[in-house]
Amino acid sequence: MIISWNTTNNCNMYCDHCYRDAGAKAEEELNTQEGKELIEEIAKAGFKIMIFSGGEPFMREDIFELVTHAKNLGLRPVFGTNGTLIKEDTALHLKELGVMGVGISLDSLHIDKHDELRRYQGAWQGAVEGMKNCRKAGLPFQIHTTVMDWNNKELEALTDFAVDMGAVAHHFFFLVPTGRAVNIEEESLRAEEYEKVLTRIMEKQKSVDIELKPTCAPQFMRIAKQMGMNLRFGKGCLAGTSYCIISPKGQVQPCAYLNIELGNVRETPFSKIWGNNEVFNRLRTLEYSGGCGSCGFKKSCGGCRARAAFYNEGDYMAEEPWCLHHGRRGY
Repeated sequence: MIISWNTTNNCNMYCDHCYRDAGAKAEEELNTQEGKELIEEIAKAGFKIMIFSGGEPFMREDIFELVTHAKNLGLRPVFGTNGTLIKEDTALHLKELGVMGVGISLDSLHIDKHDELRRYQGAWQGAVEGMKNCRKAGLPFQIHTTVMDWNNKELEALTDFAVDMGAVAHHFFFLVPTGRAVNIEEESLRAEEYEKVLTRIMEKQKSVDIELKPTCAPQFMRIAKQMGMNLRFGKGCLAGTSYCIISPKGQVQPCAYLNIELGNVRETPFSKIWGNNEVFNRLRTLEYSGGCGSCGFKKSCGGCRARAAFYNEGDYMAEEPWCLHHGRRGY
């Protein structure tokens, strides 16, 4: 099981697609002691991998103390970051602390396009320098790319870049209109292009040794099976079943893009929210409506629950809109 904690809303960028609407530090963010208690609850609930993200997690002054606490409790700490604050000494320290890996965002091979999306001059160069510093320190890193209509033609080239840089994986985050991304909803892929891009990614996987994984595009599981590929992943959409996210203020959500607050860890221990919340329990039934409910790949795909909610007036169990396989059974 995997969990993500947005450790802070503070960020040195103001990205157009940010689901957290990050920028300035939020009031009443969890303090160090509250963060440690949360990490203890996360371990108690049975999670194994803990993602420290943001905002930009390296803008939190106690981040190394929190990582150490997670490691001491047997969790596998990893990071989601824009990479610009990973200097040589930072990478070495993360390696010494036992951090298992770092995900660094890179959305284009065109410097100006990446910087424009991130609203930060020097974002591309800083991300690449962060990768180099991780590589030099022997700290595993992967590249994270948000997929939109204007950059989807360069995904294979970005994978080749990831290989050349020494990344262990390339993960593709398909745009979901949440947070500031609502303002660029028209840049998200629609059903036919969505299918084509996922097929291209699976085809590319056959020719590279690093892991390629789409996120918020659970149909990749069906496509991989149809192509005769056996992937290590058990299910496409993990929201509420083996994944959730916690905000800087302690609000629990099923995933980063499904903005439903299920409780606050300051008021209710996280392990109780995870075990007892009715939204989590409903998501675990897999009793979807529409095409997702009758699909033969329901258990391995699940449809994007966040996208289903956005396009169906908040109904997170509704049919995922950007799928060409609705209602079909098996192959």
